[in-house]
Amino acid sequence: MTLNPLFESAEELDEALDELDSAEDFLMFFGVDFDPRVVQVNRLHILQRFHNYLEQRKPLPDEGASRYALYQSLLYQAYESFVGSSAQQEKVLKVFKRGQPGSGFVSLGAIEGVS
Repeated sequence: MTLNPLFESAEELDEALDELDSAEDFLMFFGVDFDPRVVQVNRLHILQRFHNYLEQRKPLPDEGASRYALYQSLLYQAYESFVGSSAQQEKVLKVFKRGQPGSGFVSLGAIEGVS
């Protein structure tokens, strides 16, 4: 990871973040070294995990440089969780939190109107 640029305020940092479009943009902005193959397969999962980490850390620092350092650390953690794992194992997105297909059970008595 690289050193953070100077942001005097959190608002200034937030404005810079508004310009980022992809997981790769976020990783480069925060100086996180990454394997493009890992990101290509897990980009949405990495960003969702990063968002989840941010939600757990509220309130966020008001000072720009401190907030940048926190974001950098949390994004690094989010990325690293997919380096040796998979989206199915990490279960970040709701679709992976559902039960396995065929694992649900509906009794015949619960089915109404079947002729």
